Amino acid sequence: MARGFCARYSTVAALLALLALLPGSTTAARGGNRDGLSALTGTLPHFLQEPDDAYIVKSNPIKLRCRARPALQIFFKCNGEWVHQNQHTSVEHTDLGTGLKIREVMINVSRQQVEDFHGPEDYWCLCVAWSHLGTSKSRKATVRIAYLRKNFEQEPQGREVPIKGMIVLHCRPPEGVPPAEVEWLKNDEPISTLDDVNIDTRADHNLIISEARLSDSGNYTCLASNIVARRRSAPATVIVFVNGGWSSWTDWSDCSVRCGRGVQRRSRTCTNPAPLNGGAFCDGMSVQKSTCSSPCPVDGGWANWSEWSVCSAECEKQRGRECTDPEPKHGGRLCDGAALETDNCTGDLCTQAEVEGNNDIALYAGLAAGVVTVVLLVIAVMLYRRSQSEYGVDVIDSSALTGGFQSFSFKSTRQGNPLLMNSSMPPDLTMSRTYTSPICFPDSMDKELMSEPSLFDPLPDVKVKVHSSFMVSLGVSERAEYHPKAPPQTFPRGVVQDLAGRGGMLGGRGNSLLGPSLGFQPRTSAEKPLLRTTGLFGHGGGRLVLPNTGASLLVPHGAIAENTSWEMHMSINQDDTCVSLEESQEVLLGPEVSYGPPGLDLSCPVALTIAHCADVSSDDWSIKLRRQTQDSWEDVMSVDGECASCYCLLEPQCCHLLVDRPGCYALVGEPLSEAAVKRLRLAVFGSLEADALTYSLRVYCVDDTPHAFQEVVWLERGQGGRLLEEPKTLLFRGNSFSLQISIQDIPQFLWSIKPFTTCQEFGFSQVWGSNQSPLQCAFTLERFSHAANQLSCKISVRQVKGQELILQVYTTVAEVQKDTVPFFTQSDCTITSQTGARAFKIPLSIRQRICATFDTANAKGKDWQLLAQKLHIDRNLVYFAQQTSPSAVILSLWEAQHQDRGDLDSLASALEEIGRVHSKLPGVAGDYEQTSPKALRACPSKVGRLEDEWRHKRGAVLDY
Repeated sequence: MARGFCARYSTVAALLALLALLPGSTTAARGGNRDGLSALTGTLPHFLQEPDDAYIVKSNPIKLRCRARPALQIFFKCNGEWVHQNQHTSVEHTDLGTGLKIREVMINVSRQQVEDFHGPEDYWCLCVAWSHLGTSKSRKATVRIAYLRKNFEQEPQGREVPIKGMIVLHCRPPEGVPPAEVEWLKNDEPISTLDDVNIDTRADHNLIISEARLSDSGNYTCLASNIVARRRSAPATVIVFVNGGWSSWTDWSDCSVRCGRGVQRRSRTCTNPAPLNGGAFCDGMSVQKSTCSSPCPVDGGWANWSEWSVCSAECEKQRGRECTDPEPKHGGRLCDGAALETDNCTGDLCTQAEVEGNNDIALYAGLAAGVVTVVLLVIAVMLYRRSQSEYGVDVIDSSALTGGFQSFSFKSTRQGNPLLMNSSMPPDLTMSRTYTSPICFPDSMDKELMSEPSLFDPLPDVKVKVHSSFMVSLGVSERAEYHPKAPPQTFPRGVVQDLAGRGGMLGGRGNSLLGPSLGFQPRTSAEKPLLRTTGLFGHGGGRLVLPNTGASLLVPHGAIAENTSWEMHMSINQDDTCVSLEESQEVLLGPEVSYGPPGLDLSCPVALTIAHCADVSSDDWSIKLRRQTQDSWEDVMSVDGECASCYCLLEPQCCHLLVDRPGCYALVGEPLSEAAVKRLRLAVFGSLEADALTYSLRVYCVDDTPHAFQEVVWLERGQGGRLLEEPKTLLFRGNSFSLQISIQDIPQFLWSIKPFTTCQEFGFSQVWGSNQSPLQCAFTLERFSHAANQLSCKISVRQVKGQELILQVYTTVAEVQKDTVPFFTQSDCTITSQTGARAFKIPLSIRQRICATFDTANAKGKDWQLLAQKLHIDRNLVYFAQQTSPSAVILSLWEAQHQDRGDLDSLASALEEIGRVHSKLPGVAGDYEQTSPKALRACPSKVGRLEDEWRHKRGAVLDY
């Protein structure tokens, strides 16, 4: 049938060609412009659209299309054979401008047709169009099956390159039709060569980085794609490392001996730059020694006496001698004795009376001068003894060593909880607990002691005397004296107005009397307290503290340039918006803490402390540090990982961060298994309603952080609630089970509760993400009469298939509560900012000596690394290595870690252990024996002596 079809149309084409050759036709063709009919019969078909090359994706057929003018018929011819008429779709219309017929024809080509074709070339199709004059053929259109193999012909390989070196990553994409296009990704983000001229991806799909930078470190992936699929290569890790370089040599030290032949030395450190990302440590010696000689001192000696002079009119003769045998040199002592001698040359027979008169005058004058000297000496001794009896002898200024962090004691009732009020149980007055104020400065403006202002006046010329071989080794003399020249730079609440809106750098030295504005006071009775504080800091550094929130900021000494002051602030985000949680199981583990101002210029990182509620005793958490940007939050680092721009020291209750970029920071945790535990703090409060018969019990479940519990405190203060039981900690597991709270053992004949309200339940997601607002459930009890003023019951809080805790309630319900005191009796700290030496535990002279000792590498070049190891902060050493003074940063982290403990035992123990270890090494015994830290051990005892002496002298109790 196909052959008959082709033969029939061949005949038609031949007849049309013969008609075109007739004389009338030729004439018509030549005069086409004059006769429209001639134009219709004398033009060959012209293709307005020819079939295009196409690819079959998966099993979807493709459509080929032709359009010609003028055209009586159009048929497709594929692989040399005519396509059947039934497979054509034809559309015909007339061009309005020329009156010529336009015909459009389409066919479908399936995947099966292409696969069944087995020829020497690809599957092809073309169009043949007929007109009155003849036929025209279109171009051949190729039809191919599209695909993309899975395996790359060549994948990029990871490498380590030095900084400013060239990086070349090769990539040959998988075989495919059409050929795959290649795109490069860095850490799963596309690389744009337009933004970075240092990167070129045009050379045969390869990635070329001309000069490697530290920011070029990362995981690179080759992405190949065509119309069928996308293929990713295995990531290639590129590490750009920095080889260590020596700093400049220090000046030569003084000669080791004052006289004779000795040794002088100079040193350098591998910090220009410090080795990074596995870079090589500096080759060569870090210390050079050279022989030196100093001339010995020569003591002077007298030469022979000269001859006696001629007798004078006063009957005297003289002779002299000079100190020239030998002459004193190089600091030698001068000759002892008189250089001039006088004698009577007449045997005392000449002018005797005159001489005796002169001798009497000299005698009387000497006696008068002696009497005056004795009287002045007695008066001076009396004044000295009086001053010493007033202020004591050898007073030790404890703040120089403890930084103002001192403990306080108070009697506690009922299990020693100062928050418990209105308990009917008799208090045990024999019980006493000592509490250390958590991240809180002592209140030097105690209201109870304001009647005696002289008690807080600075002592005149207070001296710190230290008798220790370790202090001598740190460059402090045997009787080193510390003279405070001004009162401590401690700023109480309300000294100045809130300066938060004026953050920035202040020129000059700054005003040391300008205190911070503590924003922890409620602005109105119905408004939340503003958790914000500010302080003015200079070269001496200091601390900022948000009381009762677990958040603090330590600015090290020297972090701010000399003759410069910055007004810094720290606050906790209280808005409804919070850190973005990327995963469904991620939770915010603590408050969002920010510090500033944004343009703060620091020479070393600050230490930021944030409390958290994760139980980190096991490895069931993945905790990240995030920082807020303009539009979103970015991951700074993983707490367990290593990072060159930030350091995290995770402790059971808080996390200490070393950061150098101001901003808002938050800790986000993702549980790795159902064994992950989040700590919850449980507390029960009660209050009597207005009708005097209804009593409300409110149970709170909040994150176990000081800031979260402050939200509860603020709510209950507004409702007049009372804390009825000491808060307890519940370990809530990430096992997807809910939390049930039930009330039990209610006195049935005295109190009643509504049916079906004795048990309440919180869903797992409510508890697991409870950082936004405190979870609260209430039990409403009603007493039968006003005589029932005793309430005792139990509240059970348990997680299904988890831990259970019992809160015991025993209280007296009083209808008139005028004389009651608020449940939150522990007053807020009034000191939120300290600057200068009082803000630090380690005295500045000792800190500088430790840094000078450990920043200079020994024969192995790991002195500061050993210090970090002994202080148990030896993870992520890459961060310390890039600091100008690694030891100073380590000590700053130690200060932040021990801010709630007022002793130096851990630091002293670490230094003693280093001294014992290195005293066994040949050639370094002398250096480390001189740095024995016995003086640090003595600090706590001196602090105690100071407090006892003040109590004894003043007759007052210093309640910190």
